[in-house]
Parts: sequence; structure tokens; C-alpha cells
Amino acid sequence: MMTTQFRDGVQLTFDGGTVLVRSPGELEGAPGLLWDPRVRAYRAPAWRHGAVAAALGRLGIPCHDTVRAPLVATRDWRHVELRPYQQAALLAWEMSRRRGVVVLPTGSGKTRLAIAAMAGTRLATLCLVPTRVLLEQWIREIATFRPGRVGCFGDGAHTLEPITVATFESAYRYMPVLGNRFDLLIVDEVHHFGNGLRDEALEMSTAAARLGLTATPPRHGAAAARLEELIGPTVHELAIGDLVGGYLAPFDAIAMYLALTQLERARYDELIARFRAVHSAFRRLAPEGSWSEFVRTAVRTDEGRRALSAWRQARRLLAFTQSKREAVRTLLARHRDARTLVFTADNETAYAIAREHLIVPLTCDIGRKEREEVLLRFRAGELRSLVSARVLNEGLDVPDADVAIIVGGTLGEREHVQRVGRLLRPGPGKRALIYELVTPQTMEIQQARRRRKGLAPRVAPPM
Repeated sequence: MMTTQFRDGVQLTFDGGTVLVRSPGELEGAPGLLWDPRVRAYRAPAWRHGAVAAALGRLGIPCHDTVRAPLVATRDWRHVELRPYQQAALLAWEMSRRRGVVVLPTGSGKTRLAIAAMAGTRLATLCLVPTRVLLEQWIREIATFRPGRVGCFGDGAHTLEPITVATFESAYRYMPVLGNRFDLLIVDEVHHFGNGLRDEALEMSTAAARLGLTATPPRHGAAAARLEELIGPTVHELAIGDLVGGYLAPFDAIAMYLALTQLERARYDELIARFRAVHSAFRRLAPEGSWSEFVRTAVRTDEGRRALSAWRQARRLLAFTQSKREAVRTLLARHRDARTLVFTADNETAYAIAREHLIVPLTCDIGRKEREEVLLRFRAGELRSLVSARVLNEGLDVPDADVAIIVGGTLGEREHVQRVGRLLRPGPGKRALIYELVTPQTMEIQQARRRRKGLAPRVAPPM
């Protein structure tokens, strides 16, 4: 509904990650508009630009729209060869009006799929990645299919090109000036968004075409709904179980159940009882309450803070029990000739294993140059084993490995899928071996069950 006749029309401009809508009269019926008394104009988040312009058009309101100022992308792309499931994913994204999330397991070629989307659309593209390591990898991979420079925002660089890669943090910082320069937004490891943290980086982009990539999307709740709003729905999904034996190496997953010592059991039971007394009381009051809600409630009281401290101590106790220590020693000896990755729940455990077995640790404390040298030596066979808490989980281009020893983890299915995917690069006659060390009658049992769900096929087998 219009309350004023529009003689000169409405002006739409890009302003610091928003669409500024200057109108000679009041506006109703356009989505997301809020009145900004500071400039006496309406505003909407930049990602709503298309919807705002379309709504004004339906209302018959003439517009002078200067919001978009995309860079001119080169059409000179080399051919991008895709596997059948990658082609299917790209087609599904195209049919979803170039908006949506593609879910594929680690090691299945999500980056290659994204490059095919860039090459196929020929749009100016901004790629968002979570880490500086992935920043370097994406730039290298893009450069193999496209001549010319690739822009970079992150790790101290600020270069703008029609194809640009930026870390999440740099995008959040610079999107107020970058937001209208691209028509395609690609987000790697998109599961990091949807919970409010950094979501503004996606809101400040006018790109109508959006592609999210992940192996582990949020399934339910506010995060899943928000991600669908900002990127689009899941348009294609395959799990590790769907690709094993064809495009990923087959594997054997062996759960080793390792008991606590008598002293460890007594200490664990004491800590977990202290935690459960407070957690159970919270559950009675809020049966549907989330973990984050419990934490917010618990930190308000001394008793609650002691309960959280007990939970952290119990988790730390399970990270590297005496039985796990002995199992790691046995497994490393058994597979001394294999390339082995050891995954731990924390850096403290990673360093303990590194000291005991003279294994190079890869943690957040290791610089880029040293990390690259370590991976190069592992690829060449000079190093047979590596140990890491979290660095190897997500995105890092890990050389071929045969054996994984998962000593501990805290992030459930997502972390497990990422870690298993590190091993599944196919090779002639290869069959990967994954050991998961689990402590019975502890919180690790339920965690282990949840983790394995991520390895099951998503596509039902034919009848």
C-alpha cells in the first residue's frame, strides 16, 4: 500500500552493507525495510536487495537503482572436469535458482564443484573460507583453472579481483565495501554460519547467487532455518557411506572399548555426580533446554560454576586415560610402516603423545611455514605419523594416510566425519583403518554413537 504519490521515484544505493532507500513518501509492502531517522531514509540488509527491488516493481514504484557495482569477471576459464555426483550437485544448485547448500563428505571435491560453479556462471565471485590455510588452498586451486590474479582478503593481504577469496573474519570486516562488488557468494564450511556469529558477513552481500559447502550441515533448529534464509536450502547431499568404494577408499572402523583404572573410575564418578546434580535440576525446569542455555544458567551461581568445572575436568580425564595411552603405544607399533594420523581432544594430549612417541604435533601453535614443511615430509614418507587436536579436522589438504587413531574428540558427528574423511582419498588396493578409542560407562559412549551416524549413507540403496 502506498500513502503518497511518487513523482521522482525511489533511489536505491549501497551504504555500508545495507540498501539505502530514499523515497519522497512513505513505503509499505517492501520486505525488510526499517526507517533510519539519522538519514531520514529506509534501510534493508544488502542480501534483501533483490526482494526490495522486486517488491517496489510490483507496487508500480519507479526506482533508480545503483546498488550493484559488480566487477567484470573474465570468461577465460579452463574446462573443469567433474565426477557424476558433482555434476548432479551443480545441476541441483542451478535448478534451485543458484541458491542452496551442497553437502558432500571431506575429500569428495567440494572446492572443484565450487570452481565449476564459477566457471559456469562467469559471475564475479567472492569465496569465503574459515582459515588462512584454506585461503591459500582455494587461491592455488582456482589459479589452476583460470588465468590472471585471484584476489585475497586475509593473512595481511587486501587485493580485490573479479574472483576473490577471503577469510570469514576479513569478510566480516570488509564486507561494508565489498558487499556490492560480487554477484556470486560461495561459502566453504558454511555450517559455521546460522547461529548469529559472523552472519552479518552474509547479510551485507548483495549477491543473489549463493552456494554453501559443507560435510556437516546443521539439521534442525534456528541455525538450520537461518542458513536456509541466508544461503538457501540443502539442494544435494551425500555422505561418506554413499561414496565409499567408488570415489572414496573403503575403510574398516574399529571401536576399542578401554576401561578406566580403579583410581580413574573413582575420580570420574565423583566429578560426573557433581555435574549431574546441577544439570538434572536444570532439566527438570527446562526439559527442552539446550546445552548453551544450561551454561548461561549455570554460570550465574557458585554451584553451577563448580558443576561446569567438574564436567570439564571429567572430559579432560577421559582425553588420555592410562588404557588409551597403552592402546596408542600398541597401535603405533603395530602400524609402524603405515602413514598414521592420531587425533586427540586437546593440544595437551597431542603434545603428550608427541613427546612419548617422537611424533611431530600439528596444533594451532605451529606456524604456516613449519606446518607446510611437516606435511611435505609426511607426503614424501620421511614422517610416518602425525598427531593433532583440531588442525587436521577441517579443510587442511592432508597427504594420503592409511590409519587413523582417534584418541578423543568433543564435537560429535561433525568432527568425526571430518577426521574420517582425511583418510579416504582413494588409491589402488587401499583400505583405510580407523581405530576409535572409547571409554565405556562414560559420556564417550553416547558421543561415539552420535559420531557414527555421520558415516551412514544418505541415499537409500536400490530395492
